[in-house]
Amino acid sequence: MSAPQSVVRRSAGPFTGRVAVTSVMVLFAVYSVLPVWWLLVTATKNKGYLFTTNGFWFSHFDLWANVRDVFTMDGGIFARWMLNSVLYSTVGAAIGTLLSAAAGYALAKYRFRGREAVFNTVLAAVLVPATLFALPLYLMFSEIHLVNTYWAVLIPSVVSPFGVYLSRVYAADSMPDELIEAGRVDGAGEVRIFFTIALRVMSPALVTVFLFQFVGIWNNYLLPVLMLADDRLQPVTVGLAGWREQLNNGTPYNVTVTGAFLSVLPLLVAFLCLQRFWRSGLTAGSVK
Repeated sequence: MSAPQSVVRRSAGPFTGRVAVTSVMVLFAVYSVLPVWWLLVTATKNKGYLFTTNGFWFSHFDLWANVRDVFTMDGGIFARWMLNSVLYSTVGAAIGTLLSAAAGYALAKYRFRGREAVFNTVLAAVLVPATLFALPLYLMFSEIHLVNTYWAVLIPSVVSPFGVYLSRVYAADSMPDELIEAGRVDGAGEVRIFFTIALRVMSPALVTVFLFQFVGIWNNYLLPVLMLADDRLQPVTVGLAGWREQLNNGTPYNVTVTGAFLSVLPLLVAFLCLQRFWRSGLTAGSVK
């Protein structure tokens, strides 16, 4: 006997929905990966084959020669740009994550007057585009003579309203009050409880905050280009933009593309190294 027509329609409905969802996901994946693939393929080609071969497939593999040209261009300044970006991103993200964790933990676990007003101010800061702060920061830093120094980029990088918001929400949900009370009963102070217990419990959220901060600082362009006039202080984003503007004045196209490819690698390394820390349930069994 054949299945009733209504049963066939019900079984076909979920299947069609899964196919539609899968198709949309595949399109988004291709849209996201295709530019990176093009960058990888183009970075392996010599300037003589950039526009005469298929842009999405390999031919005449010259990646190592292109990398050598990148690190010898303009006296090897690309290495300095990369080190500057690593400094700004690593130090800024690390300090910013610690400050966000402390602020979020305090807003979630301590009762004090004006707590909700502070948190609402943080939410408002999340909604304000970061570009709006660039000019006021420049005017303020110029008054205290910090323009064209490392501090002009590092100090604004340690502030993360989104990090405070995420830390506050995660601490409220994952940090039991009983665990804090147990630490106090054992004689631990508030600072020790925060560094030995809270930071470990909040580690999945803090990894997320760190990665958001790291990527945001690494890709930041407007703030460094306003604050820094010395080429040796600039991050790789500003340096590559300068090379792109000089394409008609002697800077090879393949050098700029290969430099852009190399600038993406630290972001990939950061994600691959930190993804194993994304796990939940760290407090399971901590409170009996």
